[in-house]
Amino acid sequence: MEIIEINNKQEWEDFLLECEEKSFLQSFNWGEFQIKEKNKIWRLGIMSDNKLIAIALVIKFSAKRGTFLFIPHGPVLVNKFNEKSNKEILELLLVYLKNIAKEEKVSFIRVSPIILKTQDNENIFLDLGFRQSPIHTHPEVTWELDITLPENDLLMGMRKTTRYLIKQAKNNKDIQIIKSTDIKDLELFKSVYKETAKRHNFSAFANEYLNSELEVFLKDKQIMIFLGKYKEEVVSAAIFVFWQGTCFYHHSGSLSKHNKIPVSYLLQWEAIKEAKNRGCNVYNFWGIAPDIFNDKDFKKSKHPWAGLSLFKMGFGGQRKEYVKTQDFIISKKYWLNYIIELLRKIKRGL
Repeated sequence: MEIIEINNKQEWEDFLLECEEKSFLQSFNWGEFQIKEKNKIWRLGIMSDNKLIAIALVIKFSAKRGTFLFIPHGPVLVNKFNEKSNKEILELLLVYLKNIAKEEKVSFIRVSPIILKTQDNENIFLDLGFRQSPIHTHPEVTWELDITLPENDLLMGMRKTTRYLIKQAKNNKDIQIIKSTDIKDLELFKSVYKETAKRHNFSAFANEYLNSELEVFLKDKQIMIFLGKYKEEVVSAAIFVFWQGTCFYHHSGSLSKHNKIPVSYLLQWEAIKEAKNRGCNVYNFWGIAPDIFNDKDFKKSKHPWAGLSLFKMGFGGQRKEYVKTQDFIISKKYWLNYIIELLRKIKRGL
């Protein structure tokens, strides 16, 4: 096996079409977005017998707490490769990344795998010298819904309360859902999003970050803003990414003063219908709390995402869990980053 750099968008995206486990965080456009954010990237391909068998988008992040290489939701492996092949691919990739790490003077390598959580897969990282990261950047536990079924079947597969609230919202003349690809409407999203971040104690992405993401994915018509209005006021908003047959519920927010008005329920339903119209087969609700498997777990959970997780699960679907984010230590500077991230995790109750 050998590693090459790939700069051809068609080649990169065509390979991903063959892969089952993937997210838009390894798409060619996510790399373009990172470049726009002034982050250095490498698009690596792993070859075997002159055939591409895996890819990895690698991003260099520089921060006061430490500089590191990061593979978000990757590497992505072609279907039907076994654990032995996975280990060989990751071992070769690690050797390559160590050389980059030396040249770029980073303190660690972080991998957020999109490999299903099994003991065998966890052992691969353990055997290669990785340790579990103190915090995750992207979802390790997601909730996915098969949307290939007819709309009536999807509605019947929802929690009874969810189905009722969608119907109630549809009949409420004061509720309006607007779909937009106008970057000017991003300002309306931001106002709701920032209030949500403050209320739930998480760090909102900067305006420039959201602007850049929208601009990059709009070029291929892969992103859309949904605004939920109640009495002409935007009270719920979300950004969705449509990529390779999956709709990703990526960013969202809502105003607490109208939390009893089911605007968000209708917004989700309209997004699901939009995804179906675009030919998507899967609706990815993004992250959920790791300790919630069903409705009963919600009552016991103290996780800050518990309420949001219950909301997402009400639309039907299934839980999917990946191997936890892994760190490979390059230098002792890693431990400063480790302590800062661990404190952040504790503060946020994650």
